[in-house]
Amino acid sequence: MPRSVNSVAKRARRKKILKLAKGYFGRRKNVYTVAKNAVDKGMAYAYRDRKNNKRNFRGLWIQRINAGARLNGLSYSQFMGKVKANNIDLNRKVLADLAMNHPDTFKAIIDKVN
Repeated sequence: MPRSVNSVAKRARRKKILKLAKGYFGRRKNVYTVAKNAVDKGMAYAYRDRKNNKRNFRGLWIQRINAGARLNGLSYSQFMGKVKANNIDLNRKVLADLAMNHPDTFKAIIDKVN
């Protein structure tokens, strides 16, 4: 009896890869072997950059808090040290939002920690 081949599953696997490669340029979108490499690389970049995205946002928040603090006569490190010492439980995301969009509220926080 000849060996049975599961072509349905094989086609489904290939369709899945080609579907993920939709929008790629040239042979990367329609040739399975090229698309598989491109999709694998893209998935690796996506995994890596989900981590880097958190890192980038933290840096952005720190820059915004520093700018807001310096307008009020403090450096970032001095301000954050005083925030921690006064047990103010606001994270960097919230502080950065206040510094950018609500400077008067941010000034009130600086007055409270001084």
